[in-house]
Amino acid sequence: MFRIRVSFVILLFACLTASGFPAEKPGVLSAAKEALHPAEQEKATDDPLGRSTPQGTVFGFMKSAAQGDYERALQYLDTKKTGLAAQKIIYALQILLDRGFSGKLALLSSKPEGALDDNLPLSKERIGTVQTASGGLDILLERIQRGKNPPIWVFSAETLTKVSDAEEEVDARGLAAYLPDFLLNNWFLWFPLGQWLAILLVIPLAFFLATLLTRLIASLLLFYSRRNFQAKGDQLVEGLIGPMRILLFAAAIWIISLFSRSILASAFWAYVAATLTTLGATWLSLRFIDVFFDVREKRLAAGSSEIISFMHLGRKLLKVLAVMSGALFIFFYIAGINLTAVIAGLGVGGIAVALAAQKTLENLFGGITVVSDESLHVGDLCRIGDYLGTVHAIGLRSTQLRTLARTIVSIPNGQLALMNLENLGKRDMIWFHHKLKLRYETTADQLRYLLAEIREVLYRHPKVESSSARVRLIGFGDSSLDLEVFAYVLETDYADFLTIQEDLLLRIMDIVRGSGSGFAFPAQTTYLATDPGLDAAKSGAAMETVRRWREQGEMPFPDFPPERISEMGGTIQYPPPDSALRDKRRK
Repeated sequence: MFRIRVSFVILLFACLTASGFPAEKPGVLSAAKEALHPAEQEKATDDPLGRSTPQGTVFGFMKSAAQGDYERALQYLDTKKTGLAAQKIIYALQILLDRGFSGKLALLSSKPEGALDDNLPLSKERIGTVQTASGGLDILLERIQRGKNPPIWVFSAETLTKVSDAEEEVDARGLAAYLPDFLLNNWFLWFPLGQWLAILLVIPLAFFLATLLTRLIASLLLFYSRRNFQAKGDQLVEGLIGPMRILLFAAAIWIISLFSRSILASAFWAYVAATLTTLGATWLSLRFIDVFFDVREKRLAAGSSEIISFMHLGRKLLKVLAVMSGALFIFFYIAGINLTAVIAGLGVGGIAVALAAQKTLENLFGGITVVSDESLHVGDLCRIGDYLGTVHAIGLRSTQLRTLARTIVSIPNGQLALMNLENLGKRDMIWFHHKLKLRYETTADQLRYLLAEIREVLYRHPKVESSSARVRLIGFGDSSLDLEVFAYVLETDYADFLTIQEDLLLRIMDIVRGSGSGFAFPAQTTYLATDPGLDAAKSGAAMETVRRWREQGEMPFPDFPPERISEMGGTIQYPPPDSALRDKRRK
């Protein structure tokens, strides 16, 4: 049901576009025509009767003749006849155009220069062919200039000399013969009411037939895809149903335009079919773009994912390009909007447009710069400005960051390209960096014991990069002796790092307690009589260990000897023997 509603919306758009197809504004001027008639291109004055274009001449004549305004209709003919003789020519030409037309009909040109690819002189235009008993009669327009007025298109004198005889040879009977006069003489936009009645009858019928044919083809495609692609092909076929219905409907309209005997109706159906074909082709292009990028992203997900973000950006750019191409084709080629006037308007208002689109273009190129530099990808943990979070999406306008509070922050790409960006997801190791503040009662030998023991832990731990690990006494604080612990943990996942960091901190706490010292408080301490003070036994043991080092010549200062460091590498059991994590790893 949803697809049918979408199709009706597209159909309505096509009809609205086609209903304006007799617009008398000139379209895109070709380079050849500009070279041949540069002076004429400078004249932008439209003829008050709409004769500036072949399209305006045909529809202006048909409307005037149908309403019985012979004086006005005569202005569209290249003839010197007047009175009854002129009325006969007008009536004969009206019959031929309304009931005698046959064969293919190209879209009536809405350009002042007419169609340039019809193998006719530049001053002539073929609008159709009438089949008679004696053969085909080409209905030609000729471009003439009267005095200093702008050039206009009129039915050629060559054609007018033959229309009376041709009118007698065609079957003038048609649907109009059975309709009341008010449906023929009253016009809405560019059609009599009788034509609109036929349109309202034909469109639902053609759409119904296109829907039935779409279901038949979709069933065959589903059967084929399920046999060859299992369930993966169902989604592709379902995505093609909408565009396929529009294209089949356009094909039905094309067929109707070929059988229509009225040049008005035939031109209308031709414009509707061209619009529907463009819409269907654009919609189909969007579907194939999605399929192509989905397949590519699935392949990249299994291997390298360095360009997944660029793929997302490329998908959006291609979709925008497809939609813009379809819109330009409809408005400039089918609807006949004057591209020269549009370009001139952009030139006049170019500064305003540039200022208005400045931020949009800045964000677009900023996004391309960020993605091409591969500074971040979807899923990376990043710090951008004051925000820390995971990259959620990289769009044309902005990049979305999911913060640790699970909110989404949108950062314009133009600003992102200028901001300091820290990609935590690209770390090869994680920094373990802490400062230990010890009580001032700690003796120098106790500090030596602490430094040596903590270094040994860092050197022996299998998850610590030992070559850069260090522990140093870095200063005397206001209320503490300050030690710096500097090392890199061999993990890139932050959750795993926290587990290892916890293990190291607990081991350091055990060493501090074992040395007989303790951590200082960043405040003044009032000692009471009940304060046990320092542990004399442990302090003596620590100092005894340092004394033994001195006697044996093994003082590990300023550091352990390299061979000793090599012997200690990875000798600590991690996780500890009594750790629940160790039991899980054994399993």
